[in-house]
Amino acid sequence: MAIVPTNRGEPLADDAPHVLVVDDDQKIRDLLSRYLQEHGFRVSSAENVQAARASMRGLAFDVVLLDVMMPGESGLTLARELKATTTIPVCLLTARSEPEDRIEGLEIGVEDYIAKPFEPRELLLRLRNILRRGERPSAPQEEVRMGAYVFHLGRGELKRDDEPVKLTERERDLLRFFAQKPGHPIPRHELSSDDSTGSERAIDVQINRLRRKIETDPSNPVYLQTVRGKGYILYID
Repeated sequence: MAIVPTNRGEPLADDAPHVLVVDDDQKIRDLLSRYLQEHGFRVSSAENVQAARASMRGLAFDVVLLDVMMPGESGLTLARELKATTTIPVCLLTARSEPEDRIEGLEIGVEDYIAKPFEPRELLLRLRNILRRGERPSAPQEEVRMGAYVFHLGRGELKRDDEPVKLTERERDLLRFFAQKPGHPIPRHELSSDDSTGSERAIDVQINRLRRKIETDPSNPVYLQTVRGKGYILYID
């Protein structure tokens, strides 16, 4: 295990979350470590499951970012151990061509997974949402931010760089519903229960329209994402 130095010598906050990156690819470990440190995380890394166990005997972590396919013991083995014996949240790194690994991980109880290759920005959002779920309940947020977009829940107003973005009443209701549960998958049937059509297909159409208003690239969404077999999830900054 190696603790990566703070980026450019800049000090991290005393309460900065500590993430353990477990991956046999040193290039990936180094890139993730630098990127996460630049965004306020303390980072330790391990090249395999055995090294990860050694790290966790001496250090406390807020979240584990765990590759599935590694020589020797699989990341799923460690994930199973962690979910059975600790409360440490786990995010799996999986190959896009191996959906069975993602399914097994969710059955084990991991908090999230992200398929390789991935955008670092998406990974950062997922880690922050995992940590947010573990925090004690607080007063509901008045605003949520998604990149250049800010949505005010009470007023139902969406703005991009302080410029209003027009929403239909249904789009406003959907965005408010998502913003009240950031980082939590919401099934289609919950979203369609308040829709006059009662059609889950209609929800898919409305989600695509909403993406065009809050995503830089609606065809490759970063914030409002599909959860295969479950529904949709909103990630916020």
